[in-house]
Amino acid sequence: MTQATAVETADGRDYDAVVVGASLAGCATAILLGRAGARVALVEQRTDPAAYKRICSHYIQSSALPALERLGLLEPMIEAGAVRSGIRIHVPAGWILPPEDSSLAGVNLRRELLDPLIRSTAAATPGVELLAGRTVEELICADGAVQGVVARDTAGERLRLTARLVVGADGRGSRIAKLAGVRSRRVRHGRVAYGAYFQGAPPAGAPTASLWMLDPDMAAAFPTDGDLTFYAVMPVKERAGAFREDPGAALVEALQALPDAPPVAAGTMVGKPQGKLDMTNEANVPVAPGLALVGDAALAIDPLWGVGCGWALQSAEWLADSVTPALLGSEPLARGLRRYRRRHRRALRGHAVMMYDYAGGRRFRPVERMLFSAATHDAGVARIMEAFGSRRIGPARMMLTATPRAALARLRRRLGGLGRTSVSAPGREGSPRAAS
Repeated sequence: MTQATAVETADGRDYDAVVVGASLAGCATAILLGRAGARVALVEQRTDPAAYKRICSHYIQSSALPALERLGLLEPMIEAGAVRSGIRIHVPAGWILPPEDSSLAGVNLRRELLDPLIRSTAAATPGVELLAGRTVEELICADGAVQGVVARDTAGERLRLTARLVVGADGRGSRIAKLAGVRSRRVRHGRVAYGAYFQGAPPAGAPTASLWMLDPDMAAAFPTDGDLTFYAVMPVKERAGAFREDPGAALVEALQALPDAPPVAAGTMVGKPQGKLDMTNEANVPVAPGLALVGDAALAIDPLWGVGCGWALQSAEWLADSVTPALLGSEPLARGLRRYRRRHRRALRGHAVMMYDYAGGRRFRPVERMLFSAATHDAGVARIMEAFGSRRIGPARMMLTATPRAALARLRRRLGGLGRTSVSAPGREGSPRAAS
């Protein structure tokens, strides 16, 4: 495929699509649209090609592996030191240890390495022009639709970029979403997050990632490249006071207090701990006439579950597949945008609703306790919960398949317990209660 170039106009440039934000979602969108034959402007505010998102657990769920492979990024990530890992989960009843399957493992690579990798891939894609150091100030609108953007560079020069489609990939608190005035929903988050990298202190079971669900506090460990592990804790806001004076010491203390605590004292904290106090869930309607939102610009959800990176890549793929026919002239753009909105809602709405419900910092409900408890001793329930946790199946399928099995597992354990009690209790072997 030959390199597609923008059409120069009297006061700017014209493309098929303008993508605002050159992080995971924006770069993935640009790569896929460019490969399909579209002319794409990839607009990035930062000038440094090595810029990266600094507060991120960087865990990419296995549900996003097909997108990584399609983008051609999985092998370069492995070569850069990425760690393939499943996940084990500690709940009040013990450890959930899903059966290991390397083909379903997630991927861990620090954003310091991943972001420049995907950005350079996008910049080298035929049809994609990376415009770094430009901040979008305005949307160009006409006839009730977005038709481009006005971007300003570091010297103050303004450039008009017109396009059939503008893609907002500018993350949580998206400026593009605000400029477009799309409907938005905000849901309270009841926890705070602190995390840091540790050298030489992998958790038990590494490279498998670990998640501690402490009901209601949370903690996690993600082994990654360079013999590093990213450790994070997410206490409810009422318990976050200890982190204000000395976040590093409070982080280590919280990690050492975990059940089956990881060996952080034997390692070295690399760099300063990072903290995030406001993690309000933000959902924007992902389309408007001439506009689409991907990644956190569309849905910035509770980071506890490690879905942000994967959903950034997947939503980019859904959008590219939905609008490519329109950008190449075979159907109206509105049809492609409707297709994307349906795909986005069908894939993520159920997960989002469940995450909103838990993000406030509440304790487990009885059905959740039953599911988690059963998963600690029933491989089938553990397998279902892992598929749900990695977002390969949705909430409805998880509940329909896991709940009956968990209830049966609980009943069997109770009957087994009654049987053991009847045998050991003297003088009751022949009683009706013992026989039951």
